[in-house]
Amino acid sequence: MAGRIRQSDIDEVKARTNIADIIGDYVSLKPGGVGSLKGLCPFHDEKSPSFNVRPGVGRYHCFGCGEGGDVYAFLVKLDHVSFTEAVERLAGRIGYQLHYEEGGGGPSESSGNRARILAANNAAEEFFRERLAAPDADPGRRFLGERGFDAAAAAHFGVGYAPKSWDELTKHLRTKGFTPDELLAAGLVSQRDRGVYDRFRGRLVWPIRDVTGQTIGFGARRLLDDDNGPKYLNTPETAVYKKTQVLYGLDLAKRDISRRDEVVVVEGYTDVMACHLAGITTAVATCGTAFGVDHIKVIRRVMGDDSSTGSVIFTFDPDSAGQKAAARAFGEEQRFAAQTYVAVGPDGLDPCDLRLAGGDDAVRRMIDNRKPMFEFMIRQVVERFDLDSVEGRSSALRAGAPIVASIRDPASQNGYTRELARLSGADLDDALRAVRSAQRSTRGEPRRDARGDGDGYRANASRPPASGPHSGQATDAPVPAPIREPDPTDPTQRTERESLMVLLQLPTEVGADRAARAVQVPFVNPTHAVVRDAIASQLPSIADPGWVDRILAEVPTAYEPTVNALAVAALPQAGTDVGRYARSILDGLIDRDLLREKAELTSRLARTDPQNAELRRSLQVALTSIDQERMRLRDE
Repeated sequence: MAGRIRQSDIDEVKARTNIADIIGDYVSLKPGGVGSLKGLCPFHDEKSPSFNVRPGVGRYHCFGCGEGGDVYAFLVKLDHVSFTEAVERLAGRIGYQLHYEEGGGGPSESSGNRARILAANNAAEEFFRERLAAPDADPGRRFLGERGFDAAAAAHFGVGYAPKSWDELTKHLRTKGFTPDELLAAGLVSQRDRGVYDRFRGRLVWPIRDVTGQTIGFGARRLLDDDNGPKYLNTPETAVYKKTQVLYGLDLAKRDISRRDEVVVVEGYTDVMACHLAGITTAVATCGTAFGVDHIKVIRRVMGDDSSTGSVIFTFDPDSAGQKAAARAFGEEQRFAAQTYVAVGPDGLDPCDLRLAGGDDAVRRMIDNRKPMFEFMIRQVVERFDLDSVEGRSSALRAGAPIVASIRDPASQNGYTRELARLSGADLDDALRAVRSAQRSTRGEPRRDARGDGDGYRANASRPPASGPHSGQATDAPVPAPIREPDPTDPTQRTERESLMVLLQLPTEVGADRAARAVQVPFVNPTHAVVRDAIASQLPSIADPGWVDRILAEVPTAYEPTVNALAVAALPQAGTDVGRYARSILDGLIDRDLLREKAELTSRLARTDPQNAELRRSLQVALTSIDQERMRLRDE
């Protein structure tokens, strides 16, 4: 078993890693104030962004659910890896050689397993891609060519060919040092009594990658008449591949999805290829499973879906399967803040077939001619009925009314009520009554959308942190007693909070001397006082790297989420001169304390016996000193 990674290496890897680059692979981050970025939280479902990242501090915090930590904590929580593997993954990313204590010379077994699965997938992808050029891969090349994809397109999407062999891939990977157990864990082989054999045989193969671009699985298309398997065969669930959380093409589309505030959801690998080659570079597809809630969460994070300005466009086949897919997508429509649309090709052609028939322009026109999801669903429902009969029109109105009733925007609801009346042939008054009746029947149901809490400063210590600064292990500590929240209406407590934010986020801007004076100020809020005391204990190292980590190590465990929140929260009205802003905040804190001292001394002087000249003189000297210090603060 490998030993522990040296702490100096852990610190060095983190110091060399930009946390925004890592989190940006999973979440669309936008400016959220000076030195701060914001996005939709990947740990809970929310409509408004409450997830903050501060690269300068190297930490993140969600003011909605309370999750927070450093870059290691992010990977441990989101990718379900061990702390050791998180360090090893980032070290590999920057090419840093780790050292292990206690005689260990390599990765731990658990983290190594995941790394080996990814390595096996990479080796398999390379094998499949090379085999696409082999003579026996002609069925695969012919399949691609018949659908308008040349060698360059195949190379761009990493398409390969799995030879029709019992164990050619297995033998190849065994020569690379992979064991049968590792190949089983990766889902590359299946097992019978006589041993393992290739899972994909005689098929065209697409690599399925996660949002960071790592190959986590494969999708394989049947080509041969004697293949009795399913039309599409995917990697089974593994430690790295969860089909309900994966979207094919997201690694290629994520940048444009975020930039254009748009995503196009198609139904297959070739449809993704056709869209991208036609210039619709925001296209993605599910991998052998229906579009569901987890897919929505992934899209919303990558898209930064926090307003109604974005577009989510679905393409469906007109057959019964496509209509069922449309109904499922509509059932989750309100989970998006963006506007949802449906694009259907002429004659029901999917993007791949449409590109063959009409070229790239036809695919682009199909997406440009999209219809709002509500309009599409109303038409789908109404057209099921015989509108030439009174009974049919009445049934169409009753069936369409719940769809219109579910529209949240009043103006849009009124418009679609008129559309429902027109399509069903009903009177507008009848349509209005039907929609109101549908609203009353669903009024008691809870909303389907979950909203974040914005930038509210919450007492996150009511829940224990997932890990310490370097543990990566869940703790079994009891839930601590609630920490006293600051009163947002109290200007004194607001000043305390801003001062702590400045001390944690901009220590070098305020300087050691000003910080030392600030931490001498008595704090009204006891939670703030605990954090202030931890800062005071670490002042000699205020200019050193890892400043926030040292404060986190100093405070009681229950206060770690509070420190993390203060270290990440956006600084209000900092402007461009953050140094001046930081100093002004601490000067305001110090000046308030000096004013308090002056009031106490003035009151004491008024109560002092006039005959006690020495005491009165000392009090007057102290008052003069306070006035001079306050004057220096103003001058600075």
